Amino acid sequence: MFSFFKKKPPVEPTAAVPPESPAVPAAAEAVPAEHRRWIDKLRSGLRKTGSSITQVFTGAQIDDALYEELEAALLMADTGVKATEFLLDDLKRRVKEARATEPAAVKGLLAEAIADLLRPLEKALAVGEAAPTVMMVVGVNGAGKTTSIGKLTRHLAEGGDKVLLAAADTFRAAAKEQLAVWAGRTNVEIVSQQGGDPSAVAFDAVVAGKARGRDVVIADTAGRLPTQLHLMEELRKIKRAIGKAQDGAPHEVLLVIDGNTGQNALAQVKTFDDALQLTGLIVTKLDGTAKGGVLAAIARERAVPVYFIGIGEKLEDLQPFSAREFANALLN
Repeated sequence: MFSFFKKKPPVEPTAAVPPESPAVPAAAEAVPAEHRRWIDKLRSGLRKTGSSITQVFTGAQIDDALYEELEAALLMADTGVKATEFLLDDLKRRVKEARATEPAAVKGLLAEAIADLLRPLEKALAVGEAAPTVMMVVGVNGAGKTTSIGKLTRHLAEGGDKVLLAAADTFRAAAKEQLAVWAGRTNVEIVSQQGGDPSAVAFDAVVAGKARGRDVVIADTAGRLPTQLHLMEELRKIKRAIGKAQDGAPHEVLLVIDGNTGQNALAQVKTFDDALQLTGLIVTKLDGTAKGGVLAAIARERAVPVYFIGIGEKLEDLQPFSAREFANALLN
């Protein structure tokens, strides 16, 4: 199983990903077969976004018309005005420096520009610095929050970490049951209360995690819209409760966003980050979306690290984010 967690034991940190580079080597022969299948799936998932961009390069010359078409295609992919302007300026500079004369060469230079723009978003999720490492997971309903927690839990458990789940989503019907299913599949414990206060559930889970010697505590919180101010305040309350249960916690505040929502996803990142100071993102449902350019918008306007991206429902369909893999898959 491809491991995507950076272990940080108290004494001597050890990386669970290759230390030389967060990106997987581009050469096909250097990529394990399992990960090559993931790259193929990523390419397929981003085809709807990428096709509208790549068709710009089917012309015979590099001129103003090409750049205008590219601008429109990037905006249609929800790259956003700021990121689109940045990419176009950067691309023109690269074309001039490379003395490119063929549109196909420009496409390759655009892939490099996108990869460089997205690279600051690359970061490995670290566990082991604190005992336990406490993660608070937030997001709107339907983004795939609880499913993503389940996948993370299974990967952590398979890597030898002892995980405790907190069912702090006490608003949504069957949320606790859904989390309990994942707990059962991964053979981890879950702390929950019937209709209990979510802050109390999170507090109790962290205290229990410390007492039971767990490595990681993950708190599932209620899905909500960032415009629901009273519910956003409830999230802040949960975060404060976690901090009271353990100094320095939560160590990670992760937002799960649906890649299909485009610029709305960027708005969610800004609002949740303002309220909770996000440490990372999980971007789900990128398969089949025409709005995959939103990652460029996030990189340009609110560079919160993207820990994982999801293409599909299977366990292996959640993988660490690589800027180069994403850019290459986007432009095929």
